[in-house]
Amino acid sequence: MMHHPSRVLPYIPTIFILFFSVMFAGSLSAQPDGEKIFRGYCASCHQVHKDMTGPALAGTRERWEDREDLLYQWIVNPAAVKEKNDPYVNELLAKWEPRAGLMTAQPLTTEEITAVLDYIDATPPPAPKVADAPGAGADDGRAAADDGVPVFFLALIGLVLLIIILSLSSVRRALSGAVKERDGKEEEESTSYMAEIRAWMWKNKVVTSLIVIFFIVMGAVDVWDRLMAVGVFEGYEPEQPIAFNHTLHAGELEIDCQYCHSSAADSKHAGIPSANVCMNCHVAIDEGRSEEGTQEIAKIYHAVGWDKDERMYTGQEHPIAWVKVHNLPDHAFFSHAQHVSVAGLECQTCHGPVDEEYTVGKQFAPLTMGWCIDCHNNSAIDLNSSEYYAEMHRRFVEDERGREMLKKYLEDGSVSVAEMGGWECAKCHY
Repeated sequence: MMHHPSRVLPYIPTIFILFFSVMFAGSLSAQPDGEKIFRGYCASCHQVHKDMTGPALAGTRERWEDREDLLYQWIVNPAAVKEKNDPYVNELLAKWEPRAGLMTAQPLTTEEITAVLDYIDATPPPAPKVADAPGAGADDGRAAADDGVPVFFLALIGLVLLIIILSLSSVRRALSGAVKERDGKEEEESTSYMAEIRAWMWKNKVVTSLIVIFFIVMGAVDVWDRLMAVGVFEGYEPEQPIAFNHTLHAGELEIDCQYCHSSAADSKHAGIPSANVCMNCHVAIDEGRSEEGTQEIAKIYHAVGWDKDERMYTGQEHPIAWVKVHNLPDHAFFSHAQHVSVAGLECQTCHGPVDEEYTVGKQFAPLTMGWCIDCHNNSAIDLNSSEYYAEMHRRFVEDERGREMLKKYLEDGSVSVAEMGGWECAKCHY
């Protein structure tokens, strides 16, 4: 059946729109996400409201007023703009190029740059930080455990008391012999300490039984605590081949954790960044704030084969042998993506104040089954926070039994992870 051209022509624009929407769906969906682009391309050197390796970006449009075209060119090709000898660009270079070198060219489209500038304009200044206590339940558990008196300390006290008792007994026997000798009485046959102890224990059966029971119980508790500590490496902080300073990078410079650990939001593992990620910044920053920092940067150059004088790669690479810090048992399943993307947890919840206290990485939490279960039991979730929970909510309200369960869960005003299946064995153990 033939269609008249006048009937087909009105649909041609729609067909083209659908075609290009399918072909370029990824780029079209990514273009308006200014925050994602900023974190991927800008956050390693810039913050919105604070100077970092590069200047703070808040007010960029105002500072580049009447030269916005030059701004777009600057982001895509800084070297070419530098040659134009623009007064404002020269002012920027005079202040920042000695610190960090010339900015690296960014492979962004005009639409992507606009999205980033829109994100910068829409980002409010950060609120003052309020001290919180991520993993408070775990801290409380550790504090309770530390309040107990160590068995070794009790045994030491018992040993000291035993020595005192034996010494006093020896003095008593000597004084008793001296008195009998003075009075002309026949001295009794000497008995051993063990014989005297056995005689005392026989006369004081109740006290002896209580002492024996006490030491049996304390010994059993000590054995239990030692067994429960097997495989628990809380506070483990191995020496690394490069002393990466988390306090500087994640804290003072406020580089987003996922810039380096880029797979945390999408994968089971957070991932160890390759040295090439380090070189995104350190291709321009070859000196640290101290001699030690400069030495550590030199180790990165050695790993990737970078000649900082010639500013070129030599091709002689030496892989970095990082030491793994967090080691879960083989039978335990854990996914960073579930906790970062679905639950929306901050890294500090499990890894502690990496931005305040850590140089190289260390294990902050015990990561035991009890610690995880306690977190699942005390953590509330928002059923509208993600598509996953939205789907769970939809299934709840579909039938009467589900609605009754949801009503029961909401009696305390929130739905916990445990109530959504966070205590099911198969969730973490296949």
